[in-house]
Amino acid sequence: MATVQEKPTPTEYSVAEDVQGSNVGDQSTFVRFDEPAPLPPSEEHEDDGAPSLAQKILMINVVVLPILALMAVVWMSWQYGFMGWLYVGLLFGGWYVTGLGITVGYHRLFSHHSFQCTRSAKIFWATVGALAVEGSPVKWCATHRKHHQFSDHHGDPHSPHLHDGGAINAIKGFIHAHFGWLITGHWTEADTKKYAPDLMKDPVLGWLDRNYVWVVVASLLLPAVIAGLVTMSFSGALLGLLWGGFARVGFTHHMTWSINSICHVFGTRDYKSSDDSRNNLLFGVLSHGEGWHNNHHAFPTSARHGLKWWQFDLSWLIIRAMQATGLAWKVRLPSEKALEKRAL
Repeated sequence: MATVQEKPTPTEYSVAEDVQGSNVGDQSTFVRFDEPAPLPPSEEHEDDGAPSLAQKILMINVVVLPILALMAVVWMSWQYGFMGWLYVGLLFGGWYVTGLGITVGYHRLFSHHSFQCTRSAKIFWATVGALAVEGSPVKWCATHRKHHQFSDHHGDPHSPHLHDGGAINAIKGFIHAHFGWLITGHWTEADTKKYAPDLMKDPVLGWLDRNYVWVVVASLLLPAVIAGLVTMSFSGALLGLLWGGFARVGFTHHMTWSINSICHVFGTRDYKSSDDSRNNLLFGVLSHGEGWHNNHHAFPTSARHGLKWWQFDLSWLIIRAMQATGLAWKVRLPSEKALEKRAL
């Protein structure tokens, strides 16, 4: 089991003026901060309690069915050859768009408020993020904020480092961090009210939370309808459901879950943080910049995770483009002082 640093007491952050100008609301400037913004000071963690049997069955299906769909897609390709660009596009195109909904919308915009944007942009990112089938924006962000509150310490919903030592327990911890935590009761109303009260008040996010089951249905049926219309066949619709629906959801899930598991075990550390988060080049590219995870935990409110010039961060490029076109403003970045202070 990796050794994590003692969790420091959260400190207040200060906002420094950007060298480009003093008006932080100006869309041409950034909001530079000298210290990462903490979540509210930690309280003693209370166990969430065991989930009900219905919750366990639901989450097991959420985990298993997309994996089976991915296996079916691989088998079909092996057995029958290339299935056509339509289905490949529905799978990987759907992953790309909904995955960005998670990284730009759920994560950087809603969880950490690393930038502000227009109402139409907020609705767009909330909707495509919800179509990823990783939970409503309110519940996803509440869980993520809790993760930052206790990262790699008791209370973290999905740390791989909370099991005893030894190879077997290390594997158990890795599985728990990847998807096992989903059936352990961390999706609670108490946590939602505690960690995301601001998001619960938002009419757009609140509507998506209340109607999330229909979002899931739409996420699965939309690629089926597209494939059915393109091929004008029922079999095409079924393949669209398989490839662009269930298999796409499975692929997107594992990209996100790998940040919880792989990026807390494998990679490098460039900055001091209170956990064992790592920068991982592979997932920095595959997960739209989320793999620069040590950077993120060192500076949680930064809109940019790939802090070095060579660290490709697609989500940051999109946020930067939104800022350049007037769709985003008050984009938060760490100051040079903060980078130097936390550098290892």
